[in-house]
Amino acid sequence: MGFPERLKALRLEAKLTQKEIAEQFGIKQPNYQQWESGKRKPGFDTIEKFSNFFGVSADYLLGNTDNRTVEEDELAEVSMLFRATSLDMTDEEKAVFKQELLDFMKERQKLFDEDNRE
Repeated sequence: MGFPERLKALRLEAKLTQKEIAEQFGIKQPNYQQWESGKRKPGFDTIEKFSNFFGVSADYLLGNTDNRTVEEDELAEVSMLFRATSLDMTDEEKAVFKQELLDFMKERQKLFDEDNRE
């Protein structure tokens, strides 16, 4: 699914009309309609505004990934790395490795939380 289809699908999910979206972004409805139909492409700033508005990543909006958010992309990458790294491990080794990764992630989150409090 490319940008025009994603843009339309997100608009419909939000239960908004083309006119309402155009008004929200201060653009003319025909301009928005051309983006949704694929006749024109918006600039990067507009794509960023749309992705923020709909709560999705720019890559998702552009059709570069099926993961709606950056976090989903990162989790998919971590999952892939885990599977690739653990191919030759026994089930027991995989369980230990998984737990070590989870413990590491929890510790990192604590550090990030502490940094954000300061």
